[in-house]
Order: sequence, then C-alpha cells, then structure tokens
Amino acid sequence: MMDSKKKIGNEFYQNLGKLFYAVAMADHSIHVKEVDRLKEVVHEHWLNVDDIEDEYGTDAAFQIETVFDWFLEYGKDSEELFEAFAEFYTDHKILFPKNIKQLIMSTARAITSAFAGSNKSELVLLGRVELLFRT
Repeated sequence: MMDSKKKIGNEFYQNLGKLFYAVAMADHSIHVKEVDRLKEVVHEHWLNVDDIEDEYGTDAAFQIETVFDWFLEYGKDSEELFEAFAEFYTDHKILFPKNIKQLIMSTARAITSAFAGSNKSELVLLGRVELLFRT
C-alpha cells in the first residue's frame, strides 16, 4: 500500500501529464517534436524535483510521460484534461510553490514552441494556466 505522500506525489505527476498533454493538444494535434521536448524536460528537470517513487520504485516524475503517452494513444480532449488539472491544483495548492509553478510554465512553453512555434490556441491555454496559478 502506498503511503499518502507517495500517492499524492504520483497524482501530482499524473496531473502534470494531463496538463502538458492538454497544452500540446490545444491545437488538436501533437507533433513528435513536442513529445520529444517533453521527455527531454522531464529528464533534465523533473527527475530532480523530489525523491518520490511510484509503486514500482521508479521516479514518480516519469508518470508525466506515462500519462502523456497514454492520452496520446487513446486520444483525449484538451479542455477536459485542463479542467482535471485545474481541479487538482485547486485542491492541492500546497504542492505548487513558486518554483514548481515556474517549472510547469517553462515546461509548457518548451512543448508549445518545439514545433513551428506556439500557435494561438496553445498560447490561450498557457494564459489560462498562468491565471490559474494566480488564484
């Protein structure tokens, strides 16, 4: 049985996977370069955030990729996933200190600019994330 810190840590990363997918999918298509960029950022930055592991003893930050890949395979509505992330954020604001919010925004921007620059729908969603983080 996972303890509550571990459980909430895994949920945190799963919700980041939802958010990053929602951002990448805002324009209704995800380019392979966006996926590659997400994986780079996870490896470069998210693995160092904490020492929380999933139930298999793997760094929980990999949940970001796992969830993203799952939605990529099964297709999911960007708006629905953004709302799910927003709800998680609202219920667990303690998990989102300033440095984490900044890392989330820089990750989201890295994804949207990975292929042909950010387009309007992606920029709108990034703006919504920034507004959410001010609450």
